[in-house]
Amino acid sequence: MQVVTVLRSGGVYTPEYVRRLQAGLQVHLPNVPFRCLSDDSSVPGYCPLQSDWPGWWAKMELFRADLAGDILYLDLDTVITGSLADMAAVGRLTLLRDFYHYFARGRANGYGSGLMYLPHACRAEVWNRWIADPDRWMAECGQFGDQRFLEEVWMGQAACWQDLLPGQVVSFKAHCQGERPASARLVCYHGQPRPHETGWAASHAARYTDRLPPADAA
Repeated sequence: MQVVTVLRSGGVYTPEYVRRLQAGLQVHLPNVPFRCLSDDSSVPGYCPLQSDWPGWWAKMELFRADLAGDILYLDLDTVITGSLADMAAVGRLTLLRDFYHYFARGRANGYGSGLMYLPHACRAEVWNRWIADPDRWMAECGQFGDQRFLEEVWMGQAACWQDLLPGQVVSFKAHCQGERPASARLVCYHGQPRPHETGWAASHAARYTDRLPPADAA
């Protein structure tokens, strides 16, 4: 298994997000390979993106055939607050249950793609459907993005983190406006505010500082 994130340059996320995510993993999931699919070769764990799909659609490269083994995927705006050993050991297709349940769309059990366990055997089906016509899927899924496409393929098949590991995965907006839940191991920001706008709140304690790689370290 490897941990993978994705950075497409030019947006609100910077290589600093990659460095901080890696630093948290060194504390809370040590000795697991880390990769960042990116068009910026300065990031830790650099693995080049092969397509120019914009924004969140760059995440579809997680399903490329050349990425072997199981993947634990984390969005860059996720912050680690405790051991991820349970998540790394889940061993089955697992996505977030959307924190707001897509009520506006009338979908009671939508998926979120900010944290995913992607077994190698499950990824080919997604890739084959996607790569047959990426432009079509980007147009049809619109503002709901990659998670809407994953619902098309996997709705009803994937487990949800909130069921498998209750309390370990929380939303900053929904669960951390007062005191962060003591059970939380990972906080998902999913939109505004961004972690850097909250002082990296609840994410990187002082002990992380000496684990941050230099800004120019790949």
